[in-house]
Amino acid sequence: MTGDRLGWRACLLGGAVFAVCMTGTTLPTPLYPLYQQKFGFSELTVTVVYAVYAFAVIGALLLVGNASDAVGRRPVLRWGLVCAGASAVCFLLATDIAWLYAGRLLSGLSAGLFTGAATAYVMESAPPGRASRATFVATAVNMGGLGCGPLLAGLLAEYAPWPLHLPYAVHLTLVACSAVVLLWLPETVRDLRPLRTVRPQRPGVPPHVRAVFGPAATAAFVGFALFGVFTSVSPAFLAQYLHVTDHAVSGVVVATAFFASIAGQTAVGRVGVGRSLPLGCAGLLAGLALLAGALHWDTLALVVPSALVGGVGQGLAFRGALAAVGRASPPDRRAAVISSLFVVAYTGISVPVIGVGLLTEPLGLENAGLVFIACMAALVIPAAGYLLRRPVPAEA
Repeated sequence: MTGDRLGWRACLLGGAVFAVCMTGTTLPTPLYPLYQQKFGFSELTVTVVYAVYAFAVIGALLLVGNASDAVGRRPVLRWGLVCAGASAVCFLLATDIAWLYAGRLLSGLSAGLFTGAATAYVMESAPPGRASRATFVATAVNMGGLGCGPLLAGLLAEYAPWPLHLPYAVHLTLVACSAVVLLWLPETVRDLRPLRTVRPQRPGVPPHVRAVFGPAATAAFVGFALFGVFTSVSPAFLAQYLHVTDHAVSGVVVATAFFASIAGQTAVGRVGVGRSLPLGCAGLLAGLALLAGALHWDTLALVVPSALVGGVGQGLAFRGALAAVGRASPPDRRAAVISSLFVVAYTGISVPVIGVGLLTEPLGLENAGLVFIACMAALVIPAAGYLLRRPVPAEA
Protein backbone atom coordinates (compact mmCIF):
# COMPACT_ATOMS: atom_id res chain seq x y z
CA MET A 1 0.00 0.00 0.00
CA THR A 2 2.89 2.37 0.78
CA GLY A 3 4.29 1.79 -2.71
CA ASP A 4 0.89 2.53 -4.26
CA ARG A 5 0.58 5.72 -2.23
CA LEU A 6 4.04 6.91 -3.24
CA GLY A 7 3.31 6.04 -6.87
CA TRP A 8 0.07 8.02 -6.92
CA ARG A 9 1.76 10.97 -5.19
CA ALA A 10 4.46 11.10 -7.87
CA CYS A 11 1.82 10.65 -10.58
CA LEU A 12 -0.36 13.51 -9.29
CA LEU A 13 2.53 15.87 -8.54
CA GLY A 14 3.95 15.21 -12.00
CA GLY A 15 0.51 15.93 -13.40
CA ALA A 16 0.32 19.22 -11.48
CA VAL A 17 3.66 20.34 -12.96
CA PHE A 18 2.35 19.32 -16.39
CA ALA A 19 -0.80 21.41 -15.86
CA VAL A 20 1.22 24.49 -14.87
CA CYS A 21 3.27 24.28 -18.06
CA MET A 22 0.19 23.89 -20.27
CA THR A 23 -1.59 26.78 -18.51
CA GLY A 24 1.05 29.13 -19.82
CA THR A 25 0.52 28.03 -23.42
CA THR A 26 -3.08 29.36 -23.56
CA LEU A 27 -2.66 32.32 -21.21
CA PRO A 28 -2.58 34.94 -24.03
CA THR A 29 -5.84 33.71 -25.65
CA PRO A 30 -8.35 36.24 -24.20
CA LEU A 31 -5.68 38.97 -24.29
CA TYR A 32 -5.19 39.03 -28.07
CA PRO A 33 -7.78 41.82 -28.60
CA LEU A 34 -5.83 43.96 -26.09
CA TYR A 35 -2.58 43.24 -27.92
CA GLN A 36 -4.27 44.17 -31.22
CA GLN A 37 -5.31 47.52 -29.76
CA LYS A 38 -1.86 48.15 -28.27
CA PHE A 39 0.31 47.06 -31.20
CA GLY A 40 -2.16 47.52 -34.09
CA PHE A 41 -1.98 44.20 -35.97
CA SER A 42 -4.56 42.25 -37.98
CA GLU A 43 -6.44 39.03 -37.35
CA LEU A 44 -4.05 37.21 -39.69
CA THR A 45 -1.19 38.24 -37.42
CA VAL A 46 -3.08 36.81 -34.44
CA THR A 47 -3.30 33.43 -36.13
CA VAL A 48 0.38 33.57 -37.16
CA VAL A 49 1.41 34.40 -33.58
CA TYR A 50 -0.67 31.47 -32.43
CA ALA A 51 0.76 29.17 -35.09
CA VAL A 52 4.34 30.04 -34.09
CA TYR A 53 3.58 28.24 -30.85
CA ALA A 54 2.31 25.14 -32.65
CA PHE A 55 5.29 24.97 -35.00
CA ALA A 56 7.64 25.31 -32.02
CA VAL A 57 5.86 22.37 -30.38
CA ILE A 58 6.29 20.28 -33.53
CA GLY A 59 9.95 21.25 -33.83
CA ALA A 60 10.65 20.29 -30.23
CA LEU A 61 8.81 16.98 -30.63
CA LEU A 62 10.80 16.10 -33.75
CA LEU A 63 14.19 17.22 -32.43
CA VAL A 64 14.01 16.02 -28.81
CA GLY A 65 10.69 14.22 -28.49
CA ASN A 66 12.54 11.00 -27.69
CA ALA A 67 15.17 12.61 -25.43
CA SER A 68 13.48 11.62 -22.17
CA ASP A 69 13.64 7.94 -23.21
CA ALA A 70 17.43 8.30 -23.00
CA VAL A 71 18.37 10.98 -20.45
CA GLY A 72 15.32 10.55 -18.21
CA ARG A 73 12.03 12.38 -17.79
CA ARG A 74 13.10 14.86 -15.10
CA PRO A 75 15.92 16.64 -17.02
CA VAL A 76 13.62 17.20 -20.00
CA LEU A 77 10.85 18.52 -17.74
CA ARG A 78 13.37 20.84 -16.09
CA TRP A 79 14.26 22.41 -19.44
CA GLY A 80 10.56 22.66 -20.26
CA LEU A 81 10.01 24.74 -17.14
CA VAL A 82 12.97 26.97 -18.06
CA CYS A 83 11.33 27.68 -21.45
CA ALA A 84 7.94 28.29 -19.79
CA GLY A 85 9.49 30.81 -17.40
CA ALA A 86 11.37 32.55 -20.22
CA SER A 87 8.11 32.79 -22.19
CA ALA A 88 6.38 34.53 -19.28
CA VAL A 89 9.28 36.99 -19.03
CA CYS A 90 8.94 37.83 -22.76
CA PHE A 91 5.26 38.68 -22.32
CA LEU A 92 6.02 40.73 -19.21
CA LEU A 93 8.58 42.79 -21.18
CA ALA A 94 6.54 43.01 -24.42
CA THR A 95 6.82 46.41 -26.10
CA ASP A 96 6.06 45.28 -29.67
CA ILE A 97 4.91 42.21 -31.57
CA ALA A 98 8.43 40.73 -31.75
CA TRP A 99 8.17 39.97 -28.03
CA LEU A 100 4.91 38.10 -28.66
CA TYR A 101 6.58 35.95 -31.30
CA ALA A 102 9.46 35.20 -28.92
CA GLY A 103 7.09 34.41 -26.07
CA ARG A 104 4.99 32.06 -28.18
CA LEU A 105 8.10 30.36 -29.57
CA LEU A 106 9.41 29.65 -26.07
CA SER A 107 5.94 28.57 -24.95
CA GLY A 108 5.80 26.09 -27.81
CA LEU A 109 9.23 24.72 -26.92
CA SER A 110 8.09 24.21 -23.32
CA ALA A 111 4.97 22.35 -24.46
CA GLY A 112 6.98 20.26 -26.91
CA LEU A 113 9.43 19.24 -24.18
CA PHE A 114 6.63 18.43 -21.75
CA THR A 115 4.18 16.66 -24.04
CA GLY A 116 5.93 13.33 -24.51
CA ALA A 117 8.04 13.36 -21.35
CA ALA A 118 5.34 14.43 -18.89
CA THR A 119 2.69 12.15 -20.39
CA ALA A 120 5.06 9.19 -20.14
CA TYR A 121 6.11 10.22 -16.61
CA VAL A 122 2.55 10.34 -15.31
CA MET A 123 1.71 6.97 -16.89
CA GLU A 124 4.89 5.32 -15.57
CA SER A 125 4.61 6.72 -12.02
CA ALA A 126 1.21 5.16 -11.33
CA PRO A 127 1.08 1.85 -9.41
CA PRO A 128 1.07 -1.35 -11.50
CA GLY A 129 -2.30 -2.23 -12.98
CA ARG A 130 -3.56 1.35 -12.97
CA ALA A 131 -2.63 2.27 -16.54
CA SER A 132 -6.15 3.37 -17.49
CA ARG A 133 -6.46 5.75 -14.56
CA ALA A 134 -2.96 7.10 -15.16
CA THR A 135 -3.81 7.76 -18.81
CA PHE A 136 -6.82 9.77 -17.65
CA VAL A 137 -4.63 11.79 -15.28
CA ALA A 138 -2.17 12.53 -18.11
CA THR A 139 -4.81 13.67 -20.58
CA ALA A 140 -6.94 15.48 -17.96
CA VAL A 141 -4.08 17.60 -16.62
CA ASN A 142 -3.06 18.42 -20.20
CA MET A 143 -6.52 19.67 -21.13
CA GLY A 144 -7.19 21.10 -17.66
CA GLY A 145 -4.02 23.17 -17.86
CA LEU A 146 -4.97 24.40 -21.33
CA GLY A 147 -8.39 25.39 -19.98
CA CYS A 148 -6.99 27.18 -16.92
CA GLY A 149 -4.89 29.49 -19.10
CA PRO A 150 -7.68 31.52 -20.75
CA LEU A 151 -9.82 31.32 -17.60
CA LEU A 152 -7.06 32.76 -15.40
CA ALA A 153 -6.03 35.43 -17.90
CA GLY A 154 -9.62 36.44 -18.68
CA LEU A 155 -10.58 36.87 -15.03
CA LEU A 156 -7.42 38.81 -14.16
CA ALA A 157 -7.68 41.01 -17.27
CA GLU A 158 -11.29 41.93 -16.49
CA TYR A 159 -11.24 42.29 -12.72
CA ALA A 160 -7.63 43.02 -11.72
CA PRO A 161 -5.08 45.70 -12.66
CA TRP A 162 -2.28 45.34 -15.23
CA PRO A 163 -4.18 42.97 -17.59
CA LEU A 164 -1.16 42.40 -19.87
CA HIS A 165 1.26 41.74 -17.01
CA LEU A 166 -0.42 40.23 -13.94
CA PRO A 167 -1.40 36.90 -15.62
CA TYR A 168 2.22 36.25 -16.58
CA ALA A 169 3.53 37.25 -13.16
CA VAL A 170 1.17 34.72 -11.59
CA HIS A 171 2.25 32.04 -14.05
CA LEU A 172 5.93 32.77 -13.46
CA THR A 173 5.32 32.20 -9.74
CA LEU A 174 3.62 28.87 -10.48
CA VAL A 175 6.54 27.83 -12.69
CA ALA A 176 8.98 28.55 -9.85
CA CYS A 177 6.89 26.43 -7.46
CA SER A 178 6.79 23.63 -10.04
CA ALA A 179 10.58 23.69 -10.33
CA VAL A 180 10.79 23.07 -6.57
CA VAL A 181 8.30 20.17 -6.82
CA LEU A 182 10.28 18.64 -9.69
CA LEU A 183 13.37 18.43 -7.47
CA TRP A 184 11.57 15.92 -5.24
CA LEU A 185 10.02 13.74 -7.93
CA PRO A 186 11.65 10.33 -8.59
CA GLU A 187 12.99 9.38 -12.02
CA THR A 188 11.02 6.68 -13.86
CA VAL A 189 13.55 5.79 -16.58
CA ARG A 190 15.92 3.10 -15.31
CA ASP A 191 18.26 2.58 -18.28
CA LEU A 192 19.69 6.08 -18.68
CA ARG A 193 21.88 6.95 -21.66
CA PRO A 194 23.95 10.10 -22.41
CA LEU A 195 22.46 13.01 -24.32
CA ARG A 196 24.75 12.39 -27.30
CA THR A 197 22.78 9.20 -28.06
CA VAL A 198 19.64 11.27 -28.78
CA ARG A 199 19.00 11.85 -32.47
CA PRO A 200 16.29 13.98 -34.14
CA GLN A 201 13.41 11.73 -35.09
CA ARG A 202 11.21 11.66 -38.15
CA PRO A 203 7.48 11.28 -37.55
CA GLY A 204 7.08 7.55 -37.41
CA VAL A 205 6.06 4.62 -35.26
CA PRO A 206 7.08 0.95 -35.03
CA PRO A 207 5.38 -1.19 -37.71
CA HIS A 208 3.25 -3.15 -35.23
CA VAL A 209 1.82 0.12 -33.81
CA ARG A 210 0.76 1.63 -37.15
CA ALA A 211 -2.63 -0.08 -37.36
CA VAL A 212 -3.55 1.60 -34.07
CA PHE A 213 -1.74 4.86 -34.72
CA GLY A 214 -3.36 5.82 -38.08
CA PRO A 215 -7.03 6.12 -37.09
CA ALA A 216 -6.15 7.40 -33.62
CA ALA A 217 -4.00 10.19 -35.06
CA THR A 218 -6.75 11.22 -37.52
CA ALA A 219 -9.22 11.72 -34.68
CA ALA A 220 -6.60 13.66 -32.68
CA PHE A 221 -5.89 15.92 -35.70
CA VAL A 222 -9.51 17.02 -36.09
CA GLY A 223 -10.00 17.50 -32.35
CA PHE A 224 -6.95 19.71 -31.99
CA ALA A 225 -7.88 21.65 -35.14
CA LEU A 226 -11.23 22.53 -33.55
CA PHE A 227 -9.47 23.68 -30.38
CA GLY A 228 -6.97 25.66 -32.44
CA VAL A 229 -9.70 27.74 -34.04
CA PHE A 230 -11.48 28.20 -30.71
CA THR A 231 -8.40 29.52 -28.97
CA SER A 232 -7.08 31.72 -31.78
CA VAL A 233 -10.11 33.42 -33.33
CA SER A 234 -13.09 33.01 -30.95
CA PRO A 235 -12.17 36.12 -28.87
CA ALA A 236 -12.20 38.21 -32.06
CA PHE A 237 -15.50 36.66 -33.19
CA LEU A 238 -17.09 37.35 -29.80
CA ALA A 239 -15.91 40.97 -29.85
CA GLN A 240 -16.56 41.87 -33.51
CA TYR A 241 -19.80 40.03 -34.26
CA LEU A 242 -21.43 39.38 -30.88
CA HIS A 243 -20.15 42.57 -29.19
CA VAL A 244 -18.89 40.60 -26.20
CA THR A 245 -15.95 42.63 -24.93
CA ASP A 246 -15.78 41.14 -21.43
CA HIS A 247 -12.41 39.34 -21.24
CA ALA A 248 -13.68 37.02 -18.52
CA VAL A 249 -16.55 35.82 -20.74
CA SER A 250 -14.13 35.26 -23.61
CA GLY A 251 -11.85 33.26 -21.33
CA VAL A 252 -14.73 31.18 -19.96
CA VAL A 253 -15.99 30.29 -23.46
CA VAL A 254 -12.57 29.02 -24.52
CA ALA A 255 -11.99 27.25 -21.18
CA THR A 256 -15.36 25.51 -21.54
CA ALA A 257 -14.10 23.53 -24.52
CA PHE A 258 -11.04 22.30 -22.65
CA PHE A 259 -12.95 21.41 -19.48
CA ALA A 260 -15.59 19.61 -21.56
CA SER A 261 -12.71 17.59 -23.00
CA ILE A 262 -11.98 16.30 -19.49
CA ALA A 263 -15.61 15.19 -19.19
CA GLY A 264 -15.26 13.32 -22.49
CA GLN A 265 -12.08 11.68 -21.26
CA THR A 266 -13.86 10.52 -18.11
CA ALA A 267 -16.42 8.69 -20.24
CA VAL A 268 -13.76 6.60 -22.02
CA GLY A 269 -13.52 4.27 -19.03
CA ARG A 270 -17.20 3.41 -19.40
CA VAL A 271 -17.53 3.19 -23.18
CA GLY A 272 -14.12 1.59 -23.82
CA VAL A 273 -11.20 2.69 -25.97
CA GLY A 274 -12.50 1.00 -29.11
CA ARG A 275 -15.84 2.83 -29.04
CA SER A 276 -14.53 6.13 -27.72
CA LEU A 277 -12.80 7.01 -31.00
CA PRO A 278 -15.87 6.80 -33.31
CA LEU A 279 -18.05 8.39 -30.61
CA GLY A 280 -15.47 11.15 -30.30
CA CYS A 281 -15.61 11.74 -34.04
CA ALA A 282 -19.41 11.99 -33.82
CA GLY A 283 -19.08 14.55 -31.02
CA LEU A 284 -16.58 16.55 -33.05
CA LEU A 285 -18.94 16.56 -36.04
CA ALA A 286 -21.83 17.78 -33.86
CA GLY A 287 -19.60 20.48 -32.34
CA LEU A 288 -18.57 21.64 -35.81
CA ALA A 289 -22.23 21.82 -36.85
CA LEU A 290 -23.12 23.94 -33.81
CA LEU A 291 -20.15 26.22 -34.47
CA ALA A 292 -21.31 26.63 -38.08
CA GLY A 293 -24.72 27.69 -36.78
CA ALA A 294 -23.15 30.17 -34.36
CA LEU A 295 -21.11 31.73 -37.19
CA HIS A 296 -24.03 31.82 -39.62
CA TRP A 297 -26.61 33.30 -37.22
CA ASP A 298 -24.23 35.34 -35.02
CA THR A 299 -25.52 33.91 -31.77
CA LEU A 300 -23.76 33.27 -28.47
CA ALA A 301 -26.45 30.68 -27.67
CA LEU A 302 -24.74 28.25 -30.07
CA VAL A 303 -21.11 29.16 -29.29
CA VAL A 304 -21.22 27.69 -25.78
CA PRO A 305 -22.95 24.42 -26.83
CA SER A 306 -20.45 24.04 -29.67
CA ALA A 307 -17.62 24.35 -27.12
CA LEU A 308 -19.29 21.81 -24.83
CA VAL A 309 -20.18 19.21 -27.46
CA GLY A 310 -16.98 19.61 -29.46
CA GLY A 311 -14.94 19.49 -26.25
CA VAL A 312 -16.57 16.23 -25.14
CA GLY A 313 -15.96 14.74 -28.59
CA GLN A 314 -12.33 15.84 -28.50
CA GLY A 315 -11.90 14.33 -25.04
CA LEU A 316 -13.30 10.97 -26.12
CA ALA A 317 -11.09 10.89 -29.19
CA PHE A 318 -7.98 12.25 -27.48
CA ARG A 319 -7.93 9.90 -24.50
CA GLY A 320 -8.92 6.95 -26.65
CA ALA A 321 -6.09 7.72 -29.08
CA LEU A 322 -3.51 8.19 -26.33
CA ALA A 323 -4.57 5.01 -24.50
CA ALA A 324 -4.50 2.87 -27.63
CA VAL A 325 -1.16 4.23 -28.83
CA GLY A 326 0.42 4.08 -25.36
CA ARG A 327 -0.60 0.46 -24.83
CA ALA A 328 0.63 -0.59 -28.24
CA SER A 329 4.07 1.06 -27.83
CA PRO A 330 7.10 -0.71 -26.31
CA PRO A 331 8.34 0.98 -23.10
CA ASP A 332 11.63 2.15 -24.59
CA ARG A 333 9.80 3.87 -27.48
CA ARG A 334 6.73 5.11 -25.61
CA ALA A 335 7.69 8.79 -25.29
CA ALA A 336 8.83 8.86 -28.94
CA VAL A 337 5.56 7.35 -30.21
CA ILE A 338 3.48 9.65 -28.00
CA SER A 339 5.49 12.56 -29.37
CA SER A 340 4.68 11.43 -32.93
CA LEU A 341 0.98 11.40 -32.04
CA PHE A 342 1.28 14.96 -30.80
CA VAL A 343 3.12 16.00 -33.97
CA VAL A 344 -0.02 15.06 -35.87
CA ALA A 345 -2.23 16.76 -33.28
CA TYR A 346 -0.25 20.01 -33.30
CA THR A 347 -0.21 20.02 -37.08
CA GLY A 348 -3.98 20.10 -36.72
CA ILE A 349 -3.80 22.97 -34.25
CA SER A 350 -1.57 25.09 -36.53
CA VAL A 351 -2.13 24.58 -40.27
CA PRO A 352 -5.95 25.03 -40.27
CA VAL A 353 -5.60 28.08 -38.01
CA ILE A 354 -3.25 29.76 -40.47
CA GLY A 355 -5.71 28.89 -43.25
CA VAL A 356 -8.51 30.64 -41.36
CA GLY A 357 -6.27 33.67 -40.88
CA LEU A 358 -5.43 33.84 -44.58
CA LEU A 359 -9.11 33.61 -45.56
CA THR A 360 -10.29 36.16 -43.02
CA GLU A 361 -9.35 39.24 -45.06
CA PRO A 362 -10.94 38.22 -48.40
CA LEU A 363 -13.93 36.33 -46.95
CA GLY A 364 -14.44 37.74 -43.47
CA LEU A 365 -14.02 35.88 -40.19
CA GLU A 366 -17.42 34.19 -40.33
CA ASN A 367 -17.05 32.79 -43.86
CA ALA A 368 -13.45 31.74 -43.19
CA GLY A 369 -14.72 29.81 -40.18
CA LEU A 370 -17.39 28.10 -42.28
CA VAL A 371 -14.77 27.00 -44.84
CA PHE A 372 -12.70 25.55 -41.97
CA ILE A 373 -15.73 23.66 -40.65
CA ALA A 374 -16.46 22.17 -44.06
CA CYS A 375 -12.85 20.96 -44.39
CA MET A 376 -12.82 19.40 -40.92
CA ALA A 377 -16.15 17.69 -41.55
CA ALA A 378 -14.70 16.22 -44.75
CA LEU A 379 -11.97 14.64 -42.60
CA VAL A 380 -13.95 13.50 -39.58
CA ILE A 381 -16.81 11.79 -41.45
CA PRO A 382 -14.65 9.22 -43.30
CA ALA A 383 -12.50 8.78 -40.16
CA ALA A 384 -15.58 7.90 -38.13
CA GLY A 385 -16.73 5.48 -40.83
CA TYR A 386 -13.34 3.76 -40.87
CA LEU A 387 -13.28 3.46 -37.07
CA LEU A 388 -16.75 1.92 -37.06
CA ARG A 389 -15.70 -0.68 -39.62
CA ARG A 390 -12.32 -1.38 -37.99
CA PRO A 391 -12.43 -0.52 -34.28
CA VAL A 392 -9.12 0.24 -32.61
CA PRO A 393 -8.25 -2.62 -30.24
CA ALA A 394 -8.33 -1.73 -26.56
CA GLU A 395 -5.19 -3.70 -25.77
CA ALA A 396 -1.89 -4.07 -27.58
